[in-house]
Amino acid sequence: MSNTAGTVRTPLPVVLAGARGHGRSHLLNIGRLERLGLVRLAGVCELRPLDAAELDGFDATEQSSDFDALMASTGARIAVICTPIQTHADLALTAARHGAHVLLEKPPAPSYAEFRRMADGMAAAGVACQIGFQSLGSHAVPAIRQVIESGGIGELLGVGAAGAWVRDEAYFRRAPWAGRRRLDGIDVVDGALTNPLAHAVATALALAGSSRAEDVEHVEAELLRANAIEADDTSCVRIVTTAGTPLTVAATLCAERDAEPYVVVHGSRGRITLWYRQDRVLLQRAGHGPEETVHGRTDLLENLVGHVTGAEPLRVPPEETGAFMRVVEAIRLSPDPVALPDAYWHTEPGASGPRRVVDGIDGLVDTSAYSLSLYSELDAPWKLPTRAETP
Repeated sequence: MSNTAGTVRTPLPVVLAGARGHGRSHLLNIGRLERLGLVRLAGVCELRPLDAAELDGFDATEQSSDFDALMASTGARIAVICTPIQTHADLALTAARHGAHVLLEKPPAPSYAEFRRMADGMAAAGVACQIGFQSLGSHAVPAIRQVIESGGIGELLGVGAAGAWVRDEAYFRRAPWAGRRRLDGIDVVDGALTNPLAHAVATALALAGSSRAEDVEHVEAELLRANAIEADDTSCVRIVTTAGTPLTVAATLCAERDAEPYVVVHGSRGRITLWYRQDRVLLQRAGHGPEETVHGRTDLLENLVGHVTGAEPLRVPPEETGAFMRVVEAIRLSPDPVALPDAYWHTEPGASGPRRVVDGIDGLVDTSAYSLSLYSELDAPWKLPTRAETP
């Protein structure tokens, strides 16, 4: 490959840790970047090696269940880590010891202490770390920030986010750590807001201009579950920033119908809605008709390669996820989720077996985003002690 100066650039060797499940998307993306001449898949770390069909399109690739040994033998410059949450920090620091840069799947760690250990260790090693919040690679985020900062919707009053997804009971059995707050005494902190709908939290914080740890004043959490799991499958949080801006995020994996998650920015003279998986923005403001736009997106692995080989700034360095980790920490320290009594949910057939549906939850999630309210402040049918506040 040649860069703009005409010099030949050798594709960066990459090791992928965790290539099945969600890791499959990383494998496909590495293949896309291989075809562009940016990277080369040098190794795959999996407990069970990938077969020829799973590696179709790739040249001979080293495989091992020993990540440390694989990093040493391949000389990888970049590691993509898509493994259980509780393994993230150790694997990232292992890559750093080999001088490799890291794309680390979200959430970056199950606790704020583990996050700081990982982020500080990588900084000390002099390697880059990109946290895999793909929504923060959306060009819609800076575009919305520009509208807010220019006063396009007046005074910023708050930000609400909503995520209503359908997940079968089997989803919580897909791995030993799924649906767990702890495993063998180690924090996992899986849950609707910390893992599958974590992008809603991180994107809301980014749009509020409050993505760093020091931007968070306090967090209130209400954690519930309809499924027979440890973690929450239906939850909401209120985050108050040091600027005094309230943010709410309401989420469920027990929705009546699957819906696109979104973030609503409320202003004194208008509002902006971002459907962050689609990079689609709706601007509504006084004296104007509605304006809808669709924005591009920068791939985070491609951005990391550009950072390593040139001067391209990282889109999602660890410090820009510090506020999100403050929310994770608040959820970690909260009492275990309250089990919703049988009267408040029912079972329906799902794609892979039965699924549990919380009655009326879709409307509550939407109302939360538009009113900046917690479930306990709405007309939720349950009246349970669900709130925990963390300074």
